[in-house]
Amino acid sequence: MRQTAPRISARLARPMQRDRDNVALIGMPGAGKSVLGEQLARRTNRVFLDTDALLRASQGGSLQEIIEAHGIDGFRRIEERCVLDLDCARCVIATGGSVVYSEAAMRHLGRIAVRVYLDVSLEELARRLGDLDARGVLRAPGQDLRGLLDERRPLYERWADVRVACDGRAHEDVVESIVRALAAR
Repeated sequence: MRQTAPRISARLARPMQRDRDNVALIGMPGAGKSVLGEQLARRTNRVFLDTDALLRASQGGSLQEIIEAHGIDGFRRIEERCVLDLDCARCVIATGGSVVYSEAAMRHLGRIAVRVYLDVSLEELARRLGDLDARGVLRAPGQDLRGLLDERRPLYERWADVRVACDGRAHEDVVESIVRALAAR
């Protein structure tokens, strides 16, 4: 695996806009950021970017392999750099669940995007996630899902421009809620 993340750019035909025409989805692993992001991008005629996919491509391994190779702090630095290097317009950006630990990354997202928190309950996350290690979920040794959610929820709430409750809702319904919330801004 490479040791440093290269500059990742999602440049489109026009330069980056500061008018927040991007949408950044934040939330726990299993919240549906990638699936909902793809649907939202299609619905709003935006380009879909997944920072976990960009991170895996830049490092040449799975998220779990990157965590094992670089440790928690190293992974966070690579993830932060990946987000700070985003230079895009009219995109839906699905972020990694741990991006909220980086103030610099979250401020950057706030400059270029509306940050939408996909709020999912512990019970729903437990049903969706399964083995946290297999998913490459960044957490302290021995930390369970409840502890991780308790640690991250205040960060998601702090950085969110929009919060959307997702429990028990079809993807299309959640996407419609996001579209309505964006139109109301």
